[in-house]
Amino acid sequence: MRGLSRRSGGALTAGTTALAGLSALGLLMAGCSTGGTGTRDEGEAPRSDKVAHATPSPSASSPAPFTKVDPVRLLKGDPKVSSRVKAELKPCTKDEYPIDVTYGHLTGTTGQDVVVNVMNCSDAVGLGSYVYRASGASYDNVFTAEETPVYAEIDRGDLVVTRQMYAPGDKPAFASSEVVTTYRWSGGTNGRFAQQDQVENDYSKAVDGSGTPAPLPATP
Repeated sequence: MRGLSRRSGGALTAGTTALAGLSALGLLMAGCSTGGTGTRDEGEAPRSDKVAHATPSPSASSPAPFTKVDPVRLLKGDPKVSSRVKAELKPCTKDEYPIDVTYGHLTGTTGQDVVVNVMNCSDAVGLGSYVYRASGASYDNVFTAEETPVYAEIDRGDLVVTRQMYAPGDKPAFASSEVVTTYRWSGGTNGRFAQQDQVENDYSKAVDGSGTPAPLPATP
């Protein structure tokens, strides 16, 4: 049985080879009958080196820019700002006011919110922090903190207010502690800021900048 199978396979191979040879001869003769070139004369073939110009996909939409406000005008026209802070609201040099302004979204509206911090010119101690909420073409004061020194910031959609606490004898640059309070807007359009968290940090009295200076590194 093995020998029969082997011989049958050999005959099949020989027959296949013969048929392939005849087919090749027929193709060669057909090519000669078209003009001797062996190719089809049907014009220029598409060039493979042409690069298709794909339409670039649109990039991700950029966030809408914030509308800048005049913080000095905003504060001076706000009845919720104390007369003490307004008295300190003056330029330190030329037309530079000691004011920090932050734009963001705190109240969950499509409009913008503005955080304004007022400091003094001498040592940048925070005199007051305010949050203004866009209301059409105007702004509403929705948060006021004037317990000096104070500073407000936006942190991932929350309002974070830092108040430094001084003990008798503390230097302005070295407070005894600080209280960090996190507020979150609640209640929608007519909402308010509600306290979410509070942390108090007590600082060491041993490091106040008045001790013996650190030794210089040894010369190699």
